[in-house]
Amino acid sequence: MRIARQGFTYIGILLLCGFFLAFILPTKWISVPFFALAFFVIYFFRDPERTPPDDPKLLVSPADGKVVYVGPAKDGTPGRTQISIFLSIFNVHINRSPMTGEITNVRYTPGRFLPAYESEASEKNEQNEMELSDGGWNVTVRQIAGVVARRIVFFKKKGDYLKRGERFGLIQFGSRADIVLPQEGNVRVAEGDRVKGGETVLVERP
Repeated sequence: MRIARQGFTYIGILLLCGFFLAFILPTKWISVPFFALAFFVIYFFRDPERTPPDDPKLLVSPADGKVVYVGPAKDGTPGRTQISIFLSIFNVHINRSPMTGEITNVRYTPGRFLPAYESEASEKNEQNEMELSDGGWNVTVRQIAGVVARRIVFFKKKGDYLKRGERFGLIQFGSRADIVLPQEGNVRVAEGDRVKGGETVLVERP
């Protein structure tokens, strides 16, 4: 199983603490929570391979999780649709590009750490925003921190070219991902649906 490299430090520290306590303390069971946490962190940072559908008109989900909002863009931008996905601590947290295109802008905004499933999180929480364009369509993807998630990781930079389904970042320990796109797209998901990053179709372009 592939593990995102951002998890190696956490895993290493927890395993070292577990082995240290197991060897120096007479009550070995005290080390058990550290080993259990290490295995959970390995699970959290798992990075499975994903295969997008063949049709290039289909935009895929940028994250695993549950769709919690489908409707007009919360930032008030006219003519735009927003799809919001809540990631629990049990979901894969790797973020993937919904379509093939160039990163035309990246903007980080500090903010609060409201629960990521709340609608206000899209506007008030700490977030990193990526604008993606293929010349015909412009899509915005936001990585949004939550109550537990306090570190947004973004691998790319302005001017980079992404393929559909390509990894571009992750959010550590529970979060939210928003995608904002033109309203003429045919939305293929509804609130309550479970989606997989890089595979589940969110929208079909006209």
